[in-house]
Amino acid sequence: MASTNINIRMDSDLKKQFEAFCSDMGMTMTTAFNIFAKKVVREYRIPFEIGAELPNAETREAIKEVQRMKADPALGKTYTDVDAMMEDLLA
Repeated sequence: MASTNINIRMDSDLKKQFEAFCSDMGMTMTTAFNIFAKKVVREYRIPFEIGAELPNAETREAIKEVQRMKADPALGKTYTDVDAMMEDLLA
């Protein structure tokens, strides 16, 4: 089987950490990437979960802000219905 080269850009600190991990596992980065590629092709999926923390940091901060406003009426006004809110907003 013929080999080919690929170039991958990554943060230099991450590369050092990954090299150290691979060394601890007794393999090179090339071997690790080949293992990954073979597993992806065999299973036809990324072999681990990729996701984001939900809700994200901005949403968590917005939730906290609403909770603070609910706890302290001086920080925010509440309404019992949409019509009252719209009347206040348009005033």
